[in-house]
Amino acid sequence: MSDAMTGANGDVFRDALTKLERASAHRPVDPEVLLRLEHPKAMLHVSVPVRMDDGSLRVFEGYRVRHDDTRGPAKGGIRYHPQVNLSEVKALALWMTLKCAVAGIPFGGAKGGISVDPKTLSRLELERLSRGFIGHLGNFIGPETDIPAPDVYTNAMVMGWMMDEYSRLNGRRTPAVITGKPIHLGGSLGRDDATGRGAYYVIKELEQRHHWDPFATRVAVQGFGNAGQHVAALLHQDGYKVVAVSDSQGGIYREEGFDIPSLIHTKNESRKLRAVYCEGTVCEMVPAETVTNEELLELDVDVLIPAALEGQITEKNADRVQASTVVEVANGPTTSDGDAVLADRGITVVPDILANAGGVTVSYFEWVQNRGGLSWTLEEVQNRLSEIMSRETLAILELGEELGSDLRTAAYALALGRLGAAVEAQGTKGYFNDDGD
Repeated sequence: MSDAMTGANGDVFRDALTKLERASAHRPVDPEVLLRLEHPKAMLHVSVPVRMDDGSLRVFEGYRVRHDDTRGPAKGGIRYHPQVNLSEVKALALWMTLKCAVAGIPFGGAKGGISVDPKTLSRLELERLSRGFIGHLGNFIGPETDIPAPDVYTNAMVMGWMMDEYSRLNGRRTPAVITGKPIHLGGSLGRDDATGRGAYYVIKELEQRHHWDPFATRVAVQGFGNAGQHVAALLHQDGYKVVAVSDSQGGIYREEGFDIPSLIHTKNESRKLRAVYCEGTVCEMVPAETVTNEELLELDVDVLIPAALEGQITEKNADRVQASTVVEVANGPTTSDGDAVLADRGITVVPDILANAGGVTVSYFEWVQNRGGLSWTLEEVQNRLSEIMSRETLAILELGEELGSDLRTAAYALALGRLGAAVEAQGTKGYFNDDGD
């Protein structure tokens, strides 16, 4: 794991807890609430053997962490990435607990992952790995227990394989065990762009509150995968000038802005990010500067959207961020030390547990539809998502003003309040030591 991804103190889980502890000063809760959140409920570490296409055997390390289920079944994605490790998965599961509380949906938090570079596997090897991982999870997951979803470098087809394998092992079709599935296997309309669309709804609330002019607002997006593409496309559609985007190989910058649909078309067709403008199927190169992912974070823009991996903004580079607003579409892109620097500089940071909550919210919709035998229209899904994202954004903006705090502290405080109420409903020391006087 890189230094950036491990956080300021070498442990991304501990770094996540640091942010939580800071927020608890603004929203006092029973000490037992924080104690529970410091200790994931259950963790599973498995070794998944896979027979490769050339006949050789490889063994992949996999993890699943069920952080908390006080408010409902645990919910969280499965990622395939070479840097996946237990500390990262624990932190992501903690963030999922907070994210579900912020969104007000009846889930707890979980996360999973396999340490693998999926780009090096054939499609058949990827399917064997996915089914093998589910076979190892056994009874650890389930529609009333722990519900996985797609994450970094996993997609609807991978989720379909996983749901099918779980159903095969349990002798009955169980679509509600996995969300983010293909539509024809029980997936929900609107799930494909839910994370990016949720972030878009958050930005639209900021636009209204701060009276932004979209046509005069410059945006940079680090990470041009599913979430980054969708939020960029929606903003571009509204007139925002997206002047820089990047993927894992690096980025491109153009003062005049990019035609985002053209970039998306080329990226998805060729797997390469190129500065192009397309008319129909004909794409022509346009002039642009090459920038690194690190340089993109420091560009002179109004809105910076980190939509890649954790730990991108740290104490080492936070003082060079020029954007006035950072919208965290990735999970944990800002370390606690980097966060403090941004706060001192007056930069508004929309935290990940709000900005990217659209994905888990529509996953919740999919779960509800699967369990109820329902099928909602795209308009129904998007309207429900808009309502939740707008409501919780306004709640956090107002709480931040009430507390005189940054938005991350306000979001964590909101989550702590909801989690605290659930924990206290089961009884804490104060209840059990009550002598009845």
